[in-house]
Amino acid sequence: MSTETTTEADTGTRSEEDLAATRELHKLSPFELKDTLIELADESAKTRAAMMLNAGRGNPNWIATTPREAFFLLGQFALRECRRTWNEPEVGLAGMPRSPDIAQRLRDFLETCDDSPAVRLLRDSVEYGVSVLGFNADAFVWELTDAAIGDNYPVPDRMLVHAERIVQAYLAREMCDGRPPPGRFDLFAVEGGTAAMTYIFRSLMVNGVLKKGDTIALGTPIFTPYLEIPRLEEFDLRTVDIRQSEMTAEGRHTWQYPESELRKLEDPRIKAFFVVHPGNPGATAMRRESLDLLVKIVREKRPDLLLLTDDVYGTFVEGFRSLAAELPHNTLLVYSYSKHFGCTGWRLGVVALHEDNILDTMLARLPESTRELLDERYGSISLKPEKLKFIDRMVADSRAVALNHTAGLSLPQQLQMSLFSMFSLLDKDDAYKKRCRRICRERLASLYEGMGIDLPEDPLRTAYYQTLDLEAWARKHIGPDFVEYEQARHDPLDIVLSLARRHGVVLLNGSGFEGPEWSARVSLANLDDDAYPRIGQSLKDIVIRAIREWRQNDLDS
Repeated sequence: MSTETTTEADTGTRSEEDLAATRELHKLSPFELKDTLIELADESAKTRAAMMLNAGRGNPNWIATTPREAFFLLGQFALRECRRTWNEPEVGLAGMPRSPDIAQRLRDFLETCDDSPAVRLLRDSVEYGVSVLGFNADAFVWELTDAAIGDNYPVPDRMLVHAERIVQAYLAREMCDGRPPPGRFDLFAVEGGTAAMTYIFRSLMVNGVLKKGDTIALGTPIFTPYLEIPRLEEFDLRTVDIRQSEMTAEGRHTWQYPESELRKLEDPRIKAFFVVHPGNPGATAMRRESLDLLVKIVREKRPDLLLLTDDVYGTFVEGFRSLAAELPHNTLLVYSYSKHFGCTGWRLGVVALHEDNILDTMLARLPESTRELLDERYGSISLKPEKLKFIDRMVADSRAVALNHTAGLSLPQQLQMSLFSMFSLLDKDDAYKKRCRRICRERLASLYEGMGIDLPEDPLRTAYYQTLDLEAWARKHIGPDFVEYEQARHDPLDIVLSLARRHGVVLLNGSGFEGPEWSARVSLANLDDDAYPRIGQSLKDIVIRAIREWRQNDLDS
């Protein structure tokens, strides 16, 4: 299907052929549709000698420098350590680092370096590990050094011992607002949040926690894989939408759950509730009243309800508190480092499950026939497979069980994850985090300035994305006649198609996230600051053109 066919007319009545061609695009995920939009936007930019603006993806255009500098500096030290044990420079061969007195050698090495944020981060990380987390200095520094070299399989396979403790402390600070629940979260280091989703869905099915035909709830609108994975043949799950459908009197989305939506979770047919929190594309954290209601529903009526919370945007909301902090027994937590630290290419994520959790309880209550099959499945990796925790089953399932002995995230990835975490833990004034938030908020303000619309305050907003519902705005400010006219003559995708074709602007369609049909999602993270007024002006132009067409039609008729 050519892009010329799908976007033939931006104004005026569309032919049935044009509308049918556009409707075909609804079959695509927004992230696949973007390729068509990029092609259109690139052509538009060429004809106007302008630059294409792709605000469709959430990859930030900033990076955290200090933990990366620390990674490369530690690599220099690690190579020295390898050459201490065995060195054949003529062929480029060395040995493996050794533990005795390695912490002191790192301190001595750092003394020879010029003072820099990276040097201070490494020095302070060792001190924090020893004095706060109770690490043995040599064991800790050896783990860091060996991870930099990447010369071993991950041991333990679920996560390195010291790395797990560091990330536990990071999650307690950032996902639990410094107030973690009693007990410990076991962690599984994975290749980004997308790998976490894949592993979780598979292990839930393999272990009989979910079965084909079961019903799960999705907090919509939601990141598209949570919509698409349940529909795949190997899962075949039914879904119920728990909608962030609350609107203000001014016709503005709050991206909050009305009580009636959360009450749907009282239905015992719903086995699990999957939510991105704060939302994507809604980009807002749940208000305190909704969290309290959800806690009440689970504790009083649905103690058997499994929760999965994907909290990648949690650091962008002041005082954020995860569902895992509120309901640790019921909740699987997914976290990715990609957005906060600008490291999508590193593929760094983690799955957290409290040591006292509903999944291990469910495994113990499975029918005997199912438990026997699972004992056989995991019997090659444990003499007591019935005692194998769900999170350890996830590790095995991630490598088809038979390769469990080589499972686990690579050591250099776990090292960089540890350094990102330490960078946050040691940033007592939250200078980096506050700057990241300010970047997004300033861009959001510029977007609204370009549209000529006042931006309401919302302390629960991440400002990482903004989903703009043009139908809701037009119904409130122009009137229902205009909305009905547009719906009769245009397809909702015409918004993003026209933006790409006329202005070289790429946004994702909100409908692909189960969001409002006539909406578009703007990423506020991945373009330079001066792009956002232009995007706002382009959106304004699309609306003005549509209003002008509608009024001209009234005059003609």
